[in-house]
Amino acid sequence: MKSDAEELMPRLLPVETCGIETGEDVNLNEPPRNPQEYLRQVQLEASLCPDVVVAKIDPKKLRKKQTVNVSLMGCQAAPQGFSPSLKWQREQVSNFSEIRRSISKHRLHWSGQALDDNVLMPKQDAEEQWKKFCLGENVYLNSPPTDHVTEDPGLDYVKVGFPPFLSIVSRLNQATVSAVLEYLINWFEEREFVPQLGRWQYALLACLEKPLLPEAHSLIRQLARRSSEVRTNLEHQEDERLSPLNLMICLVARYFDQNDLADKED
Repeated sequence: MKSDAEELMPRLLPVETCGIETGEDVNLNEPPRNPQEYLRQVQLEASLCPDVVVAKIDPKKLRKKQTVNVSLMGCQAAPQGFSPSLKWQREQVSNFSEIRRSISKHRLHWSGQALDDNVLMPKQDAEEQWKKFCLGENVYLNSPPTDHVTEDPGLDYVKVGFPPFLSIVSRLNQATVSAVLEYLINWFEEREFVPQLGRWQYALLACLEKPLLPEAHSLIRQLARRSSEVRTNLEHQEDERLSPLNLMICLVARYFDQNDLADKED
């Protein structure tokens, strides 16, 4: 091993053999008195290092989902007549860009607005609570809404989900925006599209800062692909889900520059 190391890293300075081999004492606890002693100390320290070092890692301290997988798979092509026009896509991107500027400009104002007593925002890592908060218990629990009229005519946001009010989304930092977007996309991967989901996806995309982090880049591509998958199963163009699904694909592709996912005109 020694000869191999010397062959790979030939000596550049004429340093005498370290004291560990010659019997000469080299004290590592004292400062070197001259350059020669300094080089001998370095040589001795190197000889005391093991050839192989194994790091002790506590797996409990590792972050979950550290690996970011960015799929390059594109969207499924829209059925004939289901793809939006380029004019429509440009209009949506323009409107979305204006909304983002407005949110950025007034974020401080809206984040300072008081929330109603019934608005209890979950912690960032509370995935199931965020799903219930955004989508409502009716959707989350897959229970049909009641038809009978209650004494309270007001909306029960616990049942139908809290809308993405500016006073709510303006309080979310970028880590929480990405986390909630991931939670909702995970839900969308296994279930159908609902209006509450579309409203929150749009609001979170509007709060997502550019340039995108790798995690966010992967998430929005996943959103566009899933939207295109659901779109292929629509039976008619009058389906109310078609427009919001097209909108998600449009924003991801056209605004966030994932051009390979973009819809082409029929």
